[in-house]
Amino acid sequence: MRSSTSTSPACGTGSAPACPCAGPTCTGPCSPTSRTCRSGGGRQPVTLTQEGDRVAVGFDDDTTERYDLVVGADGVNSTVRRVAFDAHAARTLPQYAYRWLAPRLDSEPVWSVLLGRGTQFLTIPVSDEQTYCYYNDGAAADRPGWRDELRAAYPERVGALLDALDADGATPHAGWNQEVVLRSWSRGSVLLIGDAAHATSPNMAQGAAMALEDAVVLAESLTAAGSVGEALRAYETRRRPRTDWVLAQTHRRDKALGLPAVLRDTVMRRLGEKMFRSNYGPLFAQP
Repeated sequence: MRSSTSTSPACGTGSAPACPCAGPTCTGPCSPTSRTCRSGGGRQPVTLTQEGDRVAVGFDDDTTERYDLVVGADGVNSTVRRVAFDAHAARTLPQYAYRWLAPRLDSEPVWSVLLGRGTQFLTIPVSDEQTYCYYNDGAAADRPGWRDELRAAYPERVGALLDALDADGATPHAGWNQEVVLRSWSRGSVLLIGDAAHATSPNMAQGAAMALEDAVVLAESLTAAGSVGEALRAYETRRRPRTDWVLAQTHRRDKALGLPAVLRDTVMRRLGEKMFRSNYGPLFAQP
C-alpha cells in the first residue's frame, strides 16, 4: 500500500494510508510513523471522492485529506454509509426496545430470556455487580405504563430489576431496533464494517462479536493482499457467509416471537436446546 503525507494539524506530518472513521466523527491522535491515522478535532466527513486509487475525504471544517483506504466503523446510523453509499439508511424494525443496567440478583454467570405475547425480556450478567437488561416491547413506541405492564406480565424478579431504574432515577436507553442490508460493503476504497455494514435485530447478541471479527479479518486480508481492492474483495468473500447466517437466524427468531404462545412454548420446551445449538453452531468455527 502506498503511504501518504498528512497535513492535518491534529495529526502532524506522517504516514497515513488509512482513515478509520470509527465513530460519528474521525477522532484521535496519530504518530509520525503510524500506518493508521485518525484525523482529530471532532471533524465529520462530508464528502468521500475516489481519485484513482485514493479517497479524498472532505471534512466539515473545509479541509480535505487523501487516504488509501477509508473504513467506516461508525455504527448503524453510519455517516460514512450515508455519504458514500447513496444515503442508504438503516431499516427500522417493529421492535421498540429498552435497555438498562441493574444490580445482579444472583451469582450464576448465565443469560436468560423470557418471552411474552410479542415481547421479550433478556438479562446478561456484565460484571460481578451488574446485569444488562433488555426489553423488546414490540411495535409500540414509548408507551405510557410500559413498566407496569412489564411487571404484571413477567415474574417477580423482573420487577426487581425494574426497581433499579427508580432507585437511582436512571433513564433507560430506548429506541427502535434497526437493520442494515447492503449488496456490497465497499465502494472503491471505502469500506463499511460492523453495524455500519450489517446491523441486525439484537436477538442473537452478535453485534459486537461480528464487529470484532470484522476488524481481525480485515487486518488479515490487508496483510495478505497485494492491493486494497484485492484485500476488500477477499475480506467480503470471507465475511459474507457468517454475517448472512446471523441475519437469517435473527429473522427466524423474530418470526418465532409472533407465534401463538401455546405453539411457541411447546416448540421451545421440546426443541429449545437443539434450536439454540443449531443457531450458534456455525459460529464456533474460526471467522
